[in-house]
Amino acid sequence: MERMSPNRPLTHDLFKSTLDTFHVELKEIVINNLLDGIFYARLICLKDGDLYEIDSRTSDALAMAVRYSCPIYTYEFILDAAGVSLEESEDQAQPVRERSSSGSSSAIARGASLSSYSIEALTQMLEEVLGEENYERAAEIRDEISRRREED
Repeated sequence: MERMSPNRPLTHDLFKSTLDTFHVELKEIVINNLLDGIFYARLICLKDGDLYEIDSRTSDALAMAVRYSCPIYTYEFILDAAGVSLEESEDQAQPVRERSSSGSSSAIARGASLSSYSIEALTQMLEEVLGEENYERAAEIRDEISRRREED
C-alpha cells in the first residue's frame, strides 16, 4: 500500500502471490458475522469457474481487498448490530455512521471528505480505521486511493 519494497514478501503479499500463481481470483470479501463484538469474514475466490469461500480474520480480508481492489460486502443485520445506518445524500450514496461501536469521534470515523488528503495521509488513515474495525470507512478510503492511482 505504501509502495515500499521489503526484502521479503509480507504475509498478505505472499498470499496474493500464491493465489496469483495458482490462478485463483479474489472476487470479493464478505463480512459475514458479528459475534461478541468480533467481526468475521470470508474471502470469495474463483478458480476454474468454481467459487470457494475461505474463512479469514476480517483485518486480513480487508488487507487482501486493498491488494486486489475487490469489493467488500456485509449484511444488514451486521450493520444494525454494529450501530451503522446507511443513508443516501443528494449528490452520492455513501454510508453514514450514526454511532461508532468503538466510540471514536475522529474526523475519519465521522466521514470527513477524503479529496483533500494526500495518498500518504489516506494510507495512514486506512491503517487507523482498520485498527478501529471501521470497515465501511476503510472501504471508502481504499476506493479513494484506488481511484487516484488509476488517474496516474
